Amino acid sequence: MTSTMAGGRRDRKDGGEEGRLARLRRRLMRDLRNPLFLNGYALMANTGVTAVLGMGYWLLAARLYSPEDFGRSQALITAMRLFAGLTALGLTGALARFIPVAGRRTGALIGRGYLIATLSAVVAAGGFLLTLPFWGENYATLAGAGPGVFFLASVAIWSVFTLQDVALAGLRKAVWVPVNSVCFGLVKMALLVALAGALPNDGVYVSWIVPTALALVPVNFFIFGVLVPRHARSAPEGSRPPGPREIGRFLAGDYPGAFSVLAIVYFLPVYVASRVSGELFGYFAMAQTLGAMIELLAINMATSLTVEGSTERSRLAANCRQALRRAYLIIGPVSVVTFAAAPLILSVFGPGFSEHGTPLLRLMALAVLPRVLIEIYLSALRAQSRARMLAVVQIGLAVLVLSSSVILLPIAGITSVGYGLLFSELLVALLIFGGLRQILDGAETPRSSGARETPEAASWST
Repeated sequence: MTSTMAGGRRDRKDGGEEGRLARLRRRLMRDLRNPLFLNGYALMANTGVTAVLGMGYWLLAARLYSPEDFGRSQALITAMRLFAGLTALGLTGALARFIPVAGRRTGALIGRGYLIATLSAVVAAGGFLLTLPFWGENYATLAGAGPGVFFLASVAIWSVFTLQDVALAGLRKAVWVPVNSVCFGLVKMALLVALAGALPNDGVYVSWIVPTALALVPVNFFIFGVLVPRHARSAPEGSRPPGPREIGRFLAGDYPGAFSVLAIVYFLPVYVASRVSGELFGYFAMAQTLGAMIELLAINMATSLTVEGSTERSRLAANCRQALRRAYLIIGPVSVVTFAAAPLILSVFGPGFSEHGTPLLRLMALAVLPRVLIEIYLSALRAQSRARMLAVVQIGLAVLVLSSSVILLPIAGITSVGYGLLFSELLVALLIFGGLRQILDGAETPRSSGARETPEAASWST
């Protein structure tokens, strides 16, 4: 009899576990039918793919190249991404905001974004090449016509590469972004190994740029040849695409803020590279790269929120609440695991990475928690076209991060950036919390074409 009762308990337990798994499966499938979550999850998956392949890439680089060449190549890539993003990152918010409603002007909007970003990036990078002595020994290899031209070409290529993922997200086809990242990452790793003997000093940088250039052709053929015409045909009858004045007003408020974020993500590492040795910068860059990937998870869901909020203003409050829950459901455990396992993660690259980079990675893992609140709030502001408040929040955050990191650099070394990020993002999150609360508490609206959060979905998200 006892064995019969035990067997019954096991059956009920197994049945209960199967029932829970079935419910989780149904709820996940419901999420994937909601464009907000489909785009957000696709972009988060892309971040995960990029993180895994990126760790593999940098692990190979750390093994195949000297610490000095490893760090110097990181510095070159950071500078390239800085100038490529000068305009491109400023346009990401505008493309996410206006592509969904651009209709027949979608192709022109994306094409002009590419052109403006590329030209401005090349001009800025040219100014950087003319002032190389100021930027320290890590950038001395860019002197000369050949290296300079290659650097300018890489800046132009990365400008377009930065915007094409946003174009896919704006067209509600972010599911293709991870596919592109997988192909890009695998080719990049193969080329890294192939160039280790032929280009021992520059193989890392060259292996980063060549696959990027190759990826532009098929992806943009797909965007302009397939997705843009389909998007234009699906535009509602009588819809009015955004005009230059409307886009210009948005950019006038959004770009200063986006430029400020660029200063945190790329200018600050370039400044650190100009003040430390190539080997020490390699330790910094690896920890900072991993920390930035966690931060990208928050930005990914926020980008999807901007797209959906632009097409369905009436669902903004509900979408914000759902995006916030899903973001913390995914990012919270990632942050905790990264904080606990930071020494182990970095030790894979070598003992120096763990010794010098662990405090920085742990601080960045903590800083991403308040960053989720900030990114959701910023995306809601973009969807509402509240460009002035966007600029205030982003500029304020950049000033806090840059000033605190620069002040602490002589005292705390490369860990100063982690302290600056955590302090600044906690403070800004507290300051914007009231405004975010107002958006989250927005009145419920009748069912629209977007997916409505049911009680069952709410239980899944908590």
